[in-house]
Amino acid sequence: MVAKIDADACTGCGSCIDECPAAAISLSDDDFAVVDEAECLDCGACEDVCPNGAITLE
Repeated sequence: MVAKIDADACTGCGSCIDECPAAAISLSDDDFAVVDEAECLDCGACEDVCPNGAITLE
């Protein structure tokens, strides 16, 4: 499993970036979160803090 971002739902608030223990999430030039799948720990911390439900573990 890995965190997936719904770019349409993401507002770029940064909550997931702050919460990610692996620093696997960053903001794109378009101001939405992107996940470095090689670094993602599949812990779900980002999914839990996203206020927009834009992150799922798949």
